[in-house]
Amino acid sequence: MTTLTRLPPEAAAAASDLAAAPVRAFMRRCSMEATRPNDADAKVLRGLLPAGTEIFLTAVPKRDRGEVVAAARAIRAAGLEPVPHLAVRSYLDAAAAKEHLARLRGEADIRSVLVIGGDLAQPAGDLSAAWQLIDSGVLRQAGIERVGIAGYPDGHPLMSDEELESTLVTKIAAAQSAGHEVEIVTQFCFEAAAIIRWVEWLRQRGVNLPVRIGLAGPTSLTTWLTYARRCGVRASAEGLARRSGLARHVFNSVAPDPLIRALADAAITERLGDISPHLFSFGGIGATARWAAGAMRGPITLGAAGGFHVEALKSLQA
Repeated sequence: MTTLTRLPPEAAAAASDLAAAPVRAFMRRCSMEATRPNDADAKVLRGLLPAGTEIFLTAVPKRDRGEVVAAARAIRAAGLEPVPHLAVRSYLDAAAAKEHLARLRGEADIRSVLVIGGDLAQPAGDLSAAWQLIDSGVLRQAGIERVGIAGYPDGHPLMSDEELESTLVTKIAAAQSAGHEVEIVTQFCFEAAAIIRWVEWLRQRGVNLPVRIGLAGPTSLTTWLTYARRCGVRASAEGLARRSGLARHVFNSVAPDPLIRALADAAITERLGDISPHLFSFGGIGATARWAAGAMRGPITLGAAGGFHVEALKSLQA
């Protein structure tokens, strides 16, 4: 008969802390999405996140551009890095985009942007695809150094896989030709295996750019499913309710901890290259930041079947 030796509490705690180290290291590279952050939100983020953390500012159709500039100013004043989405279909032309960029650079020292097509069914002007704005040269003229482009591990509701690959290659080539640093920022996905397969697919094709992995931040399951349907990530959402590690209860908060743990473990092997987590704040930017701050600093309790539990922090001093 084999006798199991139980570790003393101090040794058990040390072993658990060591096992959780990859999760903390992965989460410390986290970036976030915010839709309409105001000055109060920025102060909350400043009290929770490391200086320089990238806060992506979501493009809302027909949103006043002055509001985006104000949000970027607030994030910059908080010691964080604002990264606005540029939805090209919302601009009348490249000149209009250049004017917006001039304000963002002049008032918030913007150096990085995420360029997307946008949600408008009909373009406001003569720009309909992200690569057109990148290729126009206005980003470089505005002093933009790094350009993010969108990736879709779960596919796209309106584009085939072949179209997605062609578009991705075109955007990368346009950005690199213009002298920009390039990174890929993915749509959120609920399946770690699908994300890992997609990143491996990129690497096999020689695309070795940094990839920010889009993940839905902690909120209710119903909110997750609502955004999944709205954003066209049905494939991974279909199995979401069956995943006990994610869908703990339809009325309770759920979090992406099983995905983060799987990705953190994969990141250790370095086979996926440069990857980092990118949280969509569907449950509110403050709640998302508190959860992320807890995961960055611990203590973290690892689950036996994957995932982990973490206590949300109220501030860096908590």
